[in-house]
Amino acid sequence: MLTADALIALDRAHVFHPYSTFINPPPVFPVASARGVRITLSDGRELIDGMSSWWSVIHGYNAPAINAALHDQIERMSHVMFGGLTHEPAVLLAETLARITPPGLEAVFFADSGSVSVEVAIKMALQCQISRGKPAKRRLLTVRGGYHGDTFGAMAVCDPVTGMHSLFTGSLSQQLFAPRPAVRFGEEWSNADIAELATLLVAQADEIAAVIVEPIVQGAGGMWFYHPAWLTALRALCDAHDVLLIADEIATGFGRSGKLFACEHSDVAPDILCLGKALTGGYMTLAATLTTRAVAESISSGEPGVFMHGPTFMANPLACRAALASIELLLAGDWQGRVAAIARGLQAGLAPCRELPQVADVRVLGAIGVVELKRPVDMRTIPEAFVSRGVWVRPFGRLVYVMPAYIMSPDDLATLCRAIVEVVHALD
Repeated sequence: MLTADALIALDRAHVFHPYSTFINPPPVFPVASARGVRITLSDGRELIDGMSSWWSVIHGYNAPAINAALHDQIERMSHVMFGGLTHEPAVLLAETLARITPPGLEAVFFADSGSVSVEVAIKMALQCQISRGKPAKRRLLTVRGGYHGDTFGAMAVCDPVTGMHSLFTGSLSQQLFAPRPAVRFGEEWSNADIAELATLLVAQADEIAAVIVEPIVQGAGGMWFYHPAWLTALRALCDAHDVLLIADEIATGFGRSGKLFACEHSDVAPDILCLGKALTGGYMTLAATLTTRAVAESISSGEPGVFMHGPTFMANPLACRAALASIELLLAGDWQGRVAAIARGLQAGLAPCRELPQVADVRVLGAIGVVELKRPVDMRTIPEAFVSRGVWVRPFGRLVYVMPAYIMSPDDLATLCRAIVEVVHALD
């Protein structure tokens, strides 16, 4: 085993971390193990994890049921190609996803990651329109404040200013952007909130293949919670103008917003649905793009008669088995009650931040808590401020946010919130 110092030295010499620099990077914290909601660092310190490892580890680390499923599966096969072959974990997972997602989503395409599932969704929408004899429908419409991933198609529908990809603007496909929904979740709805998007969609419907949005919760683009009626109105607009609706539920799927899928807040079913992150309970990288039978049959009946995508590790058996175990564990328990209890704990625990002058807003939805600051945080110093208090919170920009595992106890949640209040209070 490497010592912590040796590991950090090798890390600095060779590893490029996400959204970081290779030259004099900010500090990283070596992890020795993780169990439940706690990460144990190599120096023995334990941290209550408020991030669920980027929102994916909904059952906590080392969940016995998922561990057992993976041990069993690895003895059978860890991987086999999905071209021309199939296997039980993938078939059962596809059937499960078709059964629990919003109605009408019957065809399931497995991919490697959330970003790739968005790429697949975009290609599905474009190939569907081509197959239906509408090749001019080749553009996408979305809203500002959105984030859909780091691959090129996904980057093109991220907010061009806040979506972290402005550097690549000249190389990306030019898509259409409307204002983000302004009416908050829980506020009084006004149809004026979607008027500008409606005008844009109507004017350019002949060239719009699909609208892609994050239902109810805009994640990494701003952690913004908007009114469910906006999504209902969008569904009606898409239906009226022969435009497909893509719902990116990579961050919100599997209970995070208080509904199993965020679309359920609006009682809306998309034409294409993207899933990832919590799909495997944070154990393996896996994503899925679901679509309707109508879209799948349109793609299959046009030229070239097949869907043009095929990841090498598509439907990896080990990942599919983890996903099946995670979904079974989720649905077998009182996840709604747990998420509701976390929401109450976040509301109470983060409330003191509302009184701080450096805070612009505090908002909670389901198992998501956000403290929005008036100025960006210093990522070279703020992680250590949290680690010194025994918690793991990784803010970005002006947002200090948490997405705890659903198994987090009230005491641990209170400790997590208390640390956020203390760290935010100490900011200039």
